[in-house]
Amino acid sequence: MIYNDLLSGKKKMAVIGLGYVGLPIALEFARKISVIGFDIKDDRVELMKQGIDPSNELEAKDFEGCDIKFTSTLEDLKEASYYIVAVPTPIDMHKKPDLTPLLSATKSVGKVISEGDYVVYESTVYPGCTEEDCIPILIEESGLEYIEQFKVGFSPERINPGDREHTLTRIVKVSSGCDEESAEEIAKTYELVIEAGVHRASSIKVAEAAKIIENTQRDINIAFMNELSMIFNKIGINTYEVLEAAGTKWNFLKFYPGLVGGHCIGVDPYYLTYKSMKFGHHAQIINAGRGINDSMGAYVARQITLKLSATFPNLKDCRVLVMGATFKENVSDIRNSKVSDVITELKEFGVCVDVVDPHASPEEIREEYDFELADSIQGPYHGIVVAVSHNEYASLDESYFESIMHPGAVFADLKGIYRDKIKNLNYWSL
Repeated sequence: MIYNDLLSGKKKMAVIGLGYVGLPIALEFARKISVIGFDIKDDRVELMKQGIDPSNELEAKDFEGCDIKFTSTLEDLKEASYYIVAVPTPIDMHKKPDLTPLLSATKSVGKVISEGDYVVYESTVYPGCTEEDCIPILIEESGLEYIEQFKVGFSPERINPGDREHTLTRIVKVSSGCDEESAEEIAKTYELVIEAGVHRASSIKVAEAAKIIENTQRDINIAFMNELSMIFNKIGINTYEVLEAAGTKWNFLKFYPGLVGGHCIGVDPYYLTYKSMKFGHHAQIINAGRGINDSMGAYVARQITLKLSATFPNLKDCRVLVMGATFKENVSDIRNSKVSDVITELKEFGVCVDVVDPHASPEEIREEYDFELADSIQGPYHGIVVAVSHNEYASLDESYFESIMHPGAVFADLKGIYRDKIKNLNYWSL
């Protein structure tokens, strides 16, 4: 049994893709068994060899006491017998699933697996992807018979970047296999590191679907909050005050309005709508929610320019400071950050925009979004947009903002973190 072979050191595990998902998994397993950590980017591998997480999520101490070999050499993967694939599954410019990284990784794994090996996918996909898209490649590349000569499973990642409470080991893991034997072996293997326990899904498709609806559910609920925010803005009441009042009921679901980006909530629903269309079903609620959330950046920018123009008629003379550029608070991840939509739209109105962020990489911002991060805050500004609630911003008070703003300037607090602190400024929030 492969579980026993891994535990005894007779066989090794390989983790393919060492980003936000793969690296924590690889290091956690490396405290129990021998692991090969594989990534196609040489520069990232070199950093990890030095005990540095390129994603800035883990500390040097997290690398200590780990039996792990970092590599970008495909040949090294032949030493393993149990493979975990944790590569990104983004969408393309048409908002269709882009399986290029997943299928490329699958092809690489197919070239190195041997009889008796296991391949477990963690990358978020639509139900059926593992069996319909990935397994045929494994069969073709390896020349092995599926189930008889190699096993496959799916265990969706549930890592929440920036969350120090709900870490990998503290979140229940969903796992599945291609038959009863593999399902149990895979579950037992995860139980080596998952303190919260493992839920054994009945099939690979069920495990795939469980993951995709987690983020789709959040997306729809946030879209509802965003629509409420638009309504309450017209009525002239604060959305956060409404939610605070409604939240006093025990069964009220506590979601909040905001920009929905990142590599999960802003992406995964498109995988489900894509699959549903294959069966001739138009997912009305999911698509509607996506439409609302994708439009929020432009909506925010329009509200800000309307307020700016009420005090400063010539928008081309206005300077606005945007604070925060990552997709969520206290992370360096800029993937699919909807703050860029706000910035782009403000610039379309002719507004001069400065952007600062204590966590984002200036080089990554420049490469991904083609704008620069300012080296410092140079007021006075006609408007300030606090777009991301980084910890560094929480202690700032009204007097600080007044010191870098023109009289009558607009203060947009997208996350509502200053709602009880601002008394004099021209305040607006979602």
